[in-house]
Amino acid sequence: MPQQKGARPDASTDQTLTYVAPCNLPTPWATFQLHAFVEKSTGKEHLAMTLGEIADGRPVLVRIHSECLTGDALFSQRCDCGAQLEAALRKIAAEGRGALFYLRQEGRGIGLVNKIHAYRLQDAGADTVEANQELGFAPDQRNYRLCQPMLQRLGITALRLMTNNPRKIDAIELMGLQVVERIPLVVNRNPHNERYLTTKAAKLGHLMQP
Repeated sequence: MPQQKGARPDASTDQTLTYVAPCNLPTPWATFQLHAFVEKSTGKEHLAMTLGEIADGRPVLVRIHSECLTGDALFSQRCDCGAQLEAALRKIAAEGRGALFYLRQEGRGIGLVNKIHAYRLQDAGADTVEANQELGFAPDQRNYRLCQPMLQRLGITALRLMTNNPRKIDAIELMGLQVVERIPLVVNRNPHNERYLTTKAAKLGHLMQP
């Protein structure tokens, strides 16, 4: 399905999401099309940034990125999120074609305030998984199912997925979509996030080799 620049702002994607027609978003690397999707049950807003013709049936370079305000906007070195976001946009711009999905799932799904509580526990010695569990949460509460109507709305059926997380690949393939290639996104390993990245590999199965 081609991008619909003239779609009505209240044009429904499916029973769970409402699609908001795109606008131009100039960035340092390219001018993307910025799309919004609103969860009808919660009002939570998710975004997609697209570049080039992505609905032609060919595999699309894609990053599915969960919100990390501290890393994406506040330059935190406790994680690799902000660096991954920038690297993904650079890769898409260099290729001239692709999509980045920005999901509002802060702190692997526990929310911003709870993430701050988790950081305090990490300051006291817990790792990133232990901190979530001490707060009563699963290690990773993110839900990628909402990507299915977003990908369908933009006409993407086959992905070249930029990720270190094999669970994300499994989730996409369970939707009936095809991940034809995994592209590692290992960036910004530093003394502040060394334990965090090591824990993600050991306890969450992330693939941390470039």
